[in-house]
Amino acid sequence: MTHANGTPAVTRLYARLVVSDGARAIDFYRDTLGAEEIERYTGPDGTIVHAMLRLGGVAIAVKDAGTADQAPPSLGDSPVIMALDVPDADAVAEAMLRGGATVVYPVADQYYGQRGGRLADPFGHLWMISQTIEDLTPQQIQERTDESFAS
Repeated sequence: MTHANGTPAVTRLYARLVVSDGARAIDFYRDTLGAEEIERYTGPDGTIVHAMLRLGGVAIAVKDAGTADQAPPSLGDSPVIMALDVPDADAVAEAMLRGGATVVYPVADQYYGQRGGRLADPFGHLWMISQTIEDLTPQQIQERTDESFAS
């Protein structure tokens, strides 16, 4: 299938998280974020070559690091931030911290109408946790953004 302009259609998109310990990562995402494991495939040595999880209606994949794919710590960090909109940012952050995550930015009220913060999971992946606390228009958010950069 292609679009009218001839570009191919995307039929599915999901993040694939490369980790140093796939089984432990799946446990972490299940225990702290409520992820549901949909499928898991392992190599002869037990390493996870692919596991699909459902997290809030969205699919993410997890796999163990190997020669072709490296986990964030071996690359110096992760340039990708997974963003989670949740009903209670403080509760999710606390669950992640109990599971071994670390604070990058503490959960706090933000000028753009969100309460949120950023955490790094034990495998080096970054998670932005946020909940809406104030309904703002795009214009209001831009005005507040301009004010924050002017300070």
